[in-house]
Amino acid sequence: MNAILRNVLGIILGVIVGGAVNGGLVVIGPMIIPPPAGVDMTTVEGMSAGMDLLGPEHFAVPFLAHALGTLVGGLVAYFVAASQKVLAVYFIGVLYLIGGIVASTMIPAPLWFILLDLIVAYLPMAWLALKLGSLRQRSA
Repeated sequence: MNAILRNVLGIILGVIVGGAVNGGLVVIGPMIIPPPAGVDMTTVEGMSAGMDLLGPEHFAVPFLAHALGTLVGGLVAYFVAASQKVLAVYFIGVLYLIGGIVASTMIPAPLWFILLDLIVAYLPMAWLALKLGSLRQRSA
C-alpha cells in the first residue's frame, strides 16, 4: 500500500479508535462514579447547574477518557502509518487538544481540571504513544 495512503489511514483510524475509547469511557463514567442525586450529566445545562456538587472523583473518568483516547488513538496511528509516524501521532494529539480546548469553553469545569486535562491528557499522551510504539516495534 502506498506510504501516503497508509499515513492518512493511520490518522483516520487513530481518530476513530481514539474517539471510540474516549466516548466509551465518558458513557460508562457515570456508572463507575455516579453523579450526585439530581445532577443531570447528559446536558451542558445540567452539568452547569450541578457543577458545585461534583467532587474531584467525578472528573477522574473524563480525564482518563481524554488521556486514554489520545494514547490509544496515537498508538493506532503509529502502527498503521508507514513513514510519518511522528506526524501521525502528534496530529492525533493536537487534534484532540483542540477538541479539549473547545470543550473547555463549552462545558463548565473547575479551572484545576481544565488545566490538568489540557496540560497532561493530550500532547504528553501522544508522546507516550510514540515511546510505547517505538519500544514495541524495536522488540518485535
